[in-house]
Amino acid sequence: MEINILQGKEGASLAQGLAVIIDVYRAFTLECYAFAAGCEAIVPVGDLDEALKLKNRHPDWLFIGERGGAITPGADFGNSPADIRDADLAGKTLIHTTSAGTQGLDRAKTAADTVITASFVNARAVADYIRAESPETVSIVAMGEAGLRPTDEDTLCAEYIRALLLGDAPDPAVYLDKLKAAGAHLTDPAKGHIYPRGPEDLALCLAVNRFDFVIENTDAVIDGQPIRLNRRVNCPSVKPTDQQ
Repeated sequence: MEINILQGKEGASLAQGLAVIIDVYRAFTLECYAFAAGCEAIVPVGDLDEALKLKNRHPDWLFIGERGGAITPGADFGNSPADIRDADLAGKTLIHTTSAGTQGLDRAKTAADTVITASFVNARAVADYIRAESPETVSIVAMGEAGLRPTDEDTLCAEYIRALLLGDAPDPAVYLDKLKAAGAHLTDPAKGHIYPRGPEDLALCLAVNRFDFVIENTDAVIDGQPIRLNRRVNCPSVKPTDQQ
């Protein structure tokens, strides 16, 4: 198995084989909490205007929108795992557009055979899923800040997943100091207007291996229109942690 770590939007465009798109702070952490809260499916969209049009066509779908960390006008939720964890999402379909993570999905679908998401909260499940699929090539894409600049949290998550795939058993605790430093913007009082639940979001993002499922990005048809959906795929061999 060839394992490559790539960075940002450019890396996502180059992804081959099984692509793993990482966004720790906060998109793909949020999606794990959304599926844990019972949501049926998530429609990830890179372009904000396209997301708004989709919301207009499907007013019953909940809209999660973020640019520059802040909630976008017209969205039901910002990109806050804490808000999503506390929401009633049973049976709901969500529209999700962000500055980095959903941009990566848009690009990876072009050349990759299989596309999944990842963050620290389901990293071990991701590694188990990849082992089960046994692809020749794995492209692990750390999306970074707006898909343009590498960030410690996404790169560390990529390195952690690679280590698991290589048979190592790294202690995630060794990453925590760097992860907390990388997430300092979430706890900065001066940015509280952008991240009103930032401290809670940070804690939820650092619940390493909390979930025993992965999120696949797949083709679907809704109302006769082709669309890409994120769906939950359980990995029963993974024992989730009991972190709250």
